[in-house]
Amino acid sequence: MVDLFLGKVLVKNNKDKDELDTEREIILRLQNRILMLFFGSGDCERCQDFAPTLKAFFKKLTDEFYVERSAQLVLLYISLDTSEDQQEKFLKELPKRCLFLPYEDPYRKELGVMFEVEDLPTVVVLRPDCSVLSPNAVKEISTLGPDCFRNWQEGAELIDRNFMMNEEFDESKMRSMTDPIRRLKYKVEDKKKKKKKDDDGDDDENDGGGGPWG
Repeated sequence: MVDLFLGKVLVKNNKDKDELDTEREIILRLQNRILMLFFGSGDCERCQDFAPTLKAFFKKLTDEFYVERSAQLVLLYISLDTSEDQQEKFLKELPKRCLFLPYEDPYRKELGVMFEVEDLPTVVVLRPDCSVLSPNAVKEISTLGPDCFRNWQEGAELIDRNFMMNEEFDESKMRSMTDPIRRLKYKVEDKKKKKKKDDDGDDDENDGGGGPWG
């Protein structure tokens, strides 16, 4: 997926319209994520009807208000609007965390041809390797809502970057990532001290205990 957009400029749909224009920024934003390409237009009535559904779908998977950890998901609006003003107006209906291609970039139309987009709205869902998971997920998103992401996740075989349990990052419990290692270290050291004490004294009935994890 990253290769599909290297050398391009992606813009964040936030107030400042921040740009991702370096290879590093593109890689960090897209790598190991499922990508939704939303082909739409502000003058398309069905796109306008679908936009609130798509916005709610994306927010419920990526907004910390709804989930503890954001899903490995990127939404990229591919504008087929007839003017830049129309594109800007329609972007206000989409999530602030989504990305889009600048209106002047002809790559928007090239992507439409590449993925054989014939109807609007269309949401093409891509695996991290750019292979297609769904040629048009509009109906799936509208019917199943966020539940369909689980199917995409399994189909994409994503590497889970968030392998640590949330509670291990809970500062209120004063835990750290090294706690399990330190606990194991102390346990081993205690067993070594106990074994040395036993070896220095007489043999006892507990000799030959339950192994290193006992």
